[in-house]
Amino acid sequence: MISLEDNRYRDIILTLLRNPFLLLTITTLIWGGNAVAGKFAVGHISPMMLTACRWTLALTVIGLIAQDKIRQDWATIRENWLYLLLMGGFGFTAFNFCLYSAVHYISAINVALEQSALPLVIFILNLVFYKIGIRWLQVVGFSITLIGVLVTISLGDPIGFIMAPGDGINRGDLFMLLGALFYGGYTVALRSKPDMHWQSFLAGLSIAALLFALIGAAFEISQGNTIYPTTSQAYFVILYTGLFPSLLAQALFIKGNEFLGANIAGLFINLVPVFAALLAVLLLGEQLHWYHAIAFILVMSGIMLAQRKPA
Repeated sequence: MISLEDNRYRDIILTLLRNPFLLLTITTLIWGGNAVAGKFAVGHISPMMLTACRWTLALTVIGLIAQDKIRQDWATIRENWLYLLLMGGFGFTAFNFCLYSAVHYISAINVALEQSALPLVIFILNLVFYKIGIRWLQVVGFSITLIGVLVTISLGDPIGFIMAPGDGINRGDLFMLLGALFYGGYTVALRSKPDMHWQSFLAGLSIAALLFALIGAAFEISQGNTIYPTTSQAYFVILYTGLFPSLLAQALFIKGNEFLGANIAGLFINLVPVFAALLAVLLLGEQLHWYHAIAFILVMSGIMLAQRKPA
């Protein structure tokens, strides 16, 4: 009989929780589910309404959990309010708006594959703002990853796409590439995270995310494009996205980023397409095409090569 009182099992659990590779793998599994959840939301709740409901739930939960930590870090929160506002607004709200908008035009598999552009954004921004160098293996690895993204966007015809890009890209692809820019910037900026507990940090980001989401929802309502949640499917999507991608995955990613740094932590994002594709096939019945298989191989080969260190 396994008991948590047994020091052996407690030590095993604590060791696993301190393993950044496990933390980041769980994170990408949850984010893969986020792309699928966005597809389930289509026709049941509009993108900005979902984003606003999601962060309302997330802020309620983290606010209850982090009350003591928020009081302890209040001076730091006040001093860094602009940083928290921009991080939560662009990293959380803007990115998820792009994702939930993209699934109206392209498949959940394509949405996830196109997130593979994220690590390249992270590498470039780290080089520009923090002068963190890029090894030649990383350049080669991410060149291969980008080819995988190009294969996905072009529906298996990268040459035709390059020759006539207007025929191969649509609004969903543009939304996801813009989202990659937003979240890549957020990941790099975590390097400048204020010295505060992760609970109060996540609460501050959630407040900012909700403020941006409410502004976006108000605009969506004014345009007459709002779909209010009235079905059990919409409520399930809100519940999942509000608890798992918004809180659990973000907390794990923050910790993983602290352990490994943005460049290596960002590489794990390339696992999102794998998990999202599996979930999309199992839960949505989406079809895997031959170009998806080629893109998977290119993306995973790129990430493995980029992580290698030269002898």
